[in-house]
Amino acid sequence: MDTTNWQSFRLKDIFEIYTSSDKNYLESEDGNVPYISSTRFNNGVSSYVQAETTQNKNTITVARNGSVGSAFYHSYNYCASPDDVRIFRPKFEMNKYIALFLCTLIEKEKYRFAYGRKFGTKRMQIITIKLPVKQNNNIDWKWIENYVKNTLVPKLPQKARSVWNNNYIKGSFSDEKITINTENWKWFALKNIFEMEKGKRLVKPEREEGFIPLITAGYKNEGVAEYISNEEMKHYSNAITIDMFSYCFYREYVFCCDDNILVLSNKMLNKYSGLFIVTVLDNERYKYQYGRQYRQKNFKKHKIKLPVANDGAPDWQFMEDYIKSLPYSKSI
Repeated sequence: MDTTNWQSFRLKDIFEIYTSSDKNYLESEDGNVPYISSTRFNNGVSSYVQAETTQNKNTITVARNGSVGSAFYHSYNYCASPDDVRIFRPKFEMNKYIALFLCTLIEKEKYRFAYGRKFGTKRMQIITIKLPVKQNNNIDWKWIENYVKNTLVPKLPQKARSVWNNNYIKGSFSDEKITINTENWKWFALKNIFEMEKGKRLVKPEREEGFIPLITAGYKNEGVAEYISNEEMKHYSNAITIDMFSYCFYREYVFCCDDNILVLSNKMLNKYSGLFIVTVLDNERYKYQYGRQYRQKNFKKHKIKLPVANDGAPDWQFMEDYIKSLPYSKSI
């Protein structure tokens, strides 16, 4: 992509940037309205609350603290935290393709801000991003839309493409509503329910181009660094990975990984129970941050609370049934 002739634009010139007037809904009862906070997960949705929506769809939210600079497009109405995010209402005709492009550029600026230097409204307004322009020096929104639609989206994995093309299955496997009550759950040591292996060190100059995903530490692209063909690397599938930063993912596909990754396997695991356990593990991440890396010694001590079957083992069937009861589970 040649950006030589692109021009810089202030964010305030293309967006109205403002603070939500919503109250703090963190203690609200569960409902159906997405509540946007400073999390970088789930498109910024931290919970679903009982409230009237106050923010219109087709807008972008940007985190001012917490996961500073995380930018998400919302095609739906929602509520937003006045403390944690700012709303970006476009002054032009925006769609999801243009929004994805702009969110990426906004997130490129997050390195400028951190816990001691919040990304506040005034700073957001004067940040500049480079955009393609037409001969009259106006922003070429059509070029941006076509680039995302015709160049980027076709390169996405099949399931991601189905979301963008709106041809994914919205239903669940079951109409049964399963509720979660953790009072009768039991603590399990990870070492007692998973076999664990550590990946193998493979420095970049030794990686041979191929088709097997190489997993390394990091959240971006779910840790997929590149695709390799090195025969000395062991292949895994249907497993959970935890990296040195305690990011964890379930992987149904064949992959290999470097020595910053722990691979957790169990013959009872599948993509539904795997997603359930990864969600539980994600709630434990706060224990392994800010310089405390997740290693084998942490795995050996790590316990999580899970539903328990009559025989005292983890209730794998409940975990699977719960995920299958959720909306969109047929698209998993």
